[in-house]
Amino acid sequence: MKKVQQHYDEVADIYDDRYDGHRGRCYHGHISDHVMNALPKGGLLLDIGCGTGLFVERYVEEGGRAVGLDISPGMVRHGRQRCPDSEFCVGTADILPFRDATFDALASLLAFSYVPDPEAMLRESYRVLKPGGRIAVCTLSRTVFTSVVPLIYRMGEKAGLKSVCVGDFDEHYYTNDEIASLFSEAGFEDVSVSRCTFAHLSLADPIFTLARKVEPFVEENLPYLAYNVCAAGKKPED
Repeated sequence: MKKVQQHYDEVADIYDDRYDGHRGRCYHGHISDHVMNALPKGGLLLDIGCGTGLFVERYVEEGGRAVGLDISPGMVRHGRQRCPDSEFCVGTADILPFRDATFDALASLLAFSYVPDPEAMLRESYRVLKPGGRIAVCTLSRTVFTSVVPLIYRMGEKAGLKSVCVGDFDEHYYTNDEIASLFSEAGFEDVSVSRCTFAHLSLADPIFTLARKVEPFVEENLPYLAYNVCAAGKKPED
């Protein structure tokens, strides 16, 4: 995780550039829609791996309150600038610095694959959620396309390419069954898993535009081609 922290500290000042353009806004907005649809509105959210606060901002705009946690101090600094009325802190997912039953909702967007101990993260997530609270995670999925991504990232790292998310971080690409099992074993009920995003922001126009048009069809009929997997669940009521 030290390597992940160092990378995101180094790119913190340019991280938002990744999502400022049309493709970035579409890509992150699409993922955010999937996560938002699985969470209660108007409650208190914990966003694990919050980055610069993009989803914290989204949740607050829709009437909730939010706390952001990230391993990178640089990302946390930018999150505080983006959302000055929300709380942000530096920390790791396996030991959350919050009391039991604190949050109504918990989210993690594009960070779960980098967590070295996903079982510990989900145990901690379960602990800090209130009874009846909901969790939603969107992360990297294992597909025919993503199987070559680690090799590309290793090549980029060796070439000295300083770009967001380009590096050999030992990230894990999840199947539907893998992530569903992790959620169930952590104690969550009503577990659901789906795939999303066929139009990845790394695609150049006009390929990105074409991928956007067929994205709904892919997600519904060819989900094994989607780039990300979304899992959601509920902590049982008392």
